[in-house]
Amino acid sequence: MLPEGDEPRTVRAAVVCAEKGIARCVLLGQRAAIEAVAAAQGVTLPPTLEIIEPDVVRERYVERMVELRKSKGLTPGQAREQMQDTVVLGTMMLAADDVDGLVSGAVHTTANTVRPALQLIKTEPGSSIVSSVFFMLMPDQVLVYGDCAINPDPSAAELAEIALQSAASAQAFGIEPRVAMISYSTGSSGMGADVDKVREATALARAKAPELLIDGPLQYDAASVLEVGQQKAPGSKVAGQATVFVFPDLNTGNTTYKAVQRSAHVVSIGPMLQGLRKPVNDLSRGALVDDIVFTIALTAIQAHARKV
Repeated sequence: MLPEGDEPRTVRAAVVCAEKGIARCVLLGQRAAIEAVAAAQGVTLPPTLEIIEPDVVRERYVERMVELRKSKGLTPGQAREQMQDTVVLGTMMLAADDVDGLVSGAVHTTANTVRPALQLIKTEPGSSIVSSVFFMLMPDQVLVYGDCAINPDPSAAELAEIALQSAASAQAFGIEPRVAMISYSTGSSGMGADVDKVREATALARAKAPELLIDGPLQYDAASVLEVGQQKAPGSKVAGQATVFVFPDLNTGNTTYKAVQRSAHVVSIGPMLQGLRKPVNDLSRGALVDDIVFTIALTAIQAHARKV
């Protein structure tokens, strides 16, 4: 489901996905507006690309939305009003299993995409938070970075959950998870609340998943460069060969992924959200058509994995 159905980049991405067989996309919006956007770009809408007009389907989701939000006292009138927002309507269609996933954010903020998902889709069993990962396409491997988009300052318990969610995401995409809990200090060399949080999070994650290869706190170079890892954390099965990098806060994670992406000219795919019952993924408002195609592909893979 693409609720920003008449957004030009989104239309082009949906056409690419249809032509390449990546996913069956549904554009939510007025058909005339979508056709006008396609014509203005010289794009032909393939017959397999579905268009759903909000005014045609909105009413069928009112009762279900009222039921989902009854604890908040939502009225049918309020439900209709909220579903004037196509992201909310698209999220309701996902909640009703009429679509398998949702991608939004080309013109909406992260909050506009995530809030309806938290209210209507909710977190999956065993998860208390929603987090995110980016897949960093390095020259010789794919690395997973989390959380770089959602949680500003996670507690130790939340950081442990982010680590477990990120490891599971890596595993789902064929990446053997070796999880590095990133800090400005490696091992026991540093002191302070920030390092203590990472140290506690590492212990909590180990207790919940004793089979998982996880180590921390580790500095980024100790986690990523074998020679440095062997020197700073001898005997570690993660140091120098980490595939999943869990950052202590959003400031560190977001800054690092963008620095690597831009300075090293690395393709980054994401953010992919974790911890929801169904796939919902957010785009950057600066996303290129290729970025949207990648995110649609991720969402389709997530949706397929939930069905097998």
